[in-house]
Amino acid sequence: MESIYFVLSWPCHRQCPHCYDDRFHPYQGEEMKSLVAESARNIERLVANLPQHMRYFDLHDPDEQGRPREKVGRIILAGGEVLLPAVREQVLYPAMEAIHRKYATEGGVHIVVQTTGDLLTWSLIDALVARHVSCLLISGVDSFHKGLETKAAQLGFVTRLTMLLETRGVRKLALEDARRGHLTPQGRPTYLFFGAQPDLWIGKLWPRGRAMVNELSTARLCDNFCNQLSGGVGFLQPNFQGSEVSIEPNGNVYPCCLKTRLAIGNLLEEPLDAILDRLQGDPVYEAISMGHPERMGIRHGWSVETFVEKSQMRLPSGATYRNFCIGCDRFHEEVLIPLRRSGRPE
Repeated sequence: MESIYFVLSWPCHRQCPHCYDDRFHPYQGEEMKSLVAESARNIERLVANLPQHMRYFDLHDPDEQGRPREKVGRIILAGGEVLLPAVREQVLYPAMEAIHRKYATEGGVHIVVQTTGDLLTWSLIDALVARHVSCLLISGVDSFHKGLETKAAQLGFVTRLTMLLETRGVRKLALEDARRGHLTPQGRPTYLFFGAQPDLWIGKLWPRGRAMVNELSTARLCDNFCNQLSGGVGFLQPNFQGSEVSIEPNGNVYPCCLKTRLAIGNLLEEPLDAILDRLQGDPVYEAISMGHPERMGIRHGWSVETFVEKSQMRLPSGATYRNFCIGCDRFHEEVLIPLRRSGRPE
C-alpha cells in the first residue's frame, strides 16, 4: 500500500476553528490519561494487523522497460498533536518502534510524523531520527493557527523551524520528490511545511467538524474530495500508487481521511488486507475507490441525480452548502446504516 494515515490519538494543544474533527482538542486530567492509555494499549495489535508489506507499484513512473517501478510506501503518524509529552512517550515512540520492527525485513517503510511544529526542539528531532523517521510533515503553517495569522508570523515560524531541522541533519523535501514517493533522497530524513493555505486543495477545507460548524469550507459541488489526495480514490488497489486508508486510535478503518459515516472495518478485529479483500467488487466501495462517490448508491436505487440532489445541507446560518461529501453522508445515514442495523445484506 502506498499510504496509511494513522491517527494515533485525539489530544491536541490547539482547538483550531478549521479542524475537520472536533475530537482534536485539549484534554485534561483523567480524560487525558484515559485517551492516552487507550491509544497505548492498542498500538501493538493495530500494527500487527497492518499489511504484511508496504510496497506498491507506481504506474506513473515506469522503468527503462516500461514496467511500473516498485516503491516503498509510508505510514503517517498523526494526531491531534503527537509530540505532546504523554502522547509521544506512551504512544508515538512505541508506534514508531513497532512499525520499524514489522517492516525491517519486509522491504521497509517510510515512517512519517505529522505535527503542527509548535513543540519541536533539537532533542525531539534527535529522538525522532533515532526512531527511523523518514519525513516530518509540519502542518500548522496557515492563518487558522493562533499566532500565525499573518504572513510575517508564518515566515518567522518556518525560518525558526528550518534552522532547527537543518542543524540536526534533516533536509527540505522537494515537492517533486514528495509526489514521486521519494521521501528520503540520499537516504536522509526530510521535512515539508504545509497548511490550509487558500492556494492548496486543503485550503478549501473539508466539510467536517469545526470547519462546518464555523462555515469555513469554500468547497463547491464540483470540488470532489473523494478523487483527490486523502480521498477514497484508489483505496481498494493496495498494490498500486494512490492507495490509502485512514485509521483511528480505536482501530476503525476508513477509505478516506474525511471519514465515511461507517467504518469499513476494525484493525483490532481483523487484518487490513482482509478488510480490503472483503470489499472488492462491492459497488458502493468500488465507486469510492474510483473517485466517483456520486455512483455509490446505484445498486440501492440512488441514481446519480438523486445523489447530487442529496449533496446539500443547511448551515447554521441558514445558507445552503453543496458538496459530494454531504451526499456520501446522506447515503450512509439513509441507506447503509439502516441496512446494517437490520442485519440485511448491504
